[in-house]
Amino acid sequence: MPREMQFSVNFDSPIAVYKQIENQVQFAIAAGRLKPGDRLPTLVTMSSQCGLNPNTVARAYRNLEVLDLVRGQQGVGVTVRDDAPKLCRDRVRRLVRKHLEEAVAECIACGSSPDEVRAVVAETIKAGVAPYQKTD
Repeated sequence: MPREMQFSVNFDSPIAVYKQIENQVQFAIAAGRLKPGDRLPTLVTMSSQCGLNPNTVARAYRNLEVLDLVRGQQGVGVTVRDDAPKLCRDRVRRLVRKHLEEAVAECIACGSSPDEVRAVVAETIKAGVAPYQKTD
């Protein structure tokens, strides 16, 4: 796993913490930050880094394995599969675009102007906020 890669969870998010881990791994694969053969953190390392029970991380890793994105091997750990980037790229981008479209529609529905929405998007990009990072 690349050393600079950090995972985190936001306990205040409506997204379950195991799903936040799954999503961050998929985002990293889709963006090329995790490449085929890269190892994910061990259960103990990931659970310590994110303040989670190792069983929660194990659930996320099992789900990623079911999606054929990673492979768990005794003595090796959990590694990114060769075809994971191809599987992730389009699926993840479609999913994220759908979330963004829904969020923008909610903003407009509650009375935000298009300029206010653009400002939030621009501020978020400029701040470099990671997924599930608290911004309060």
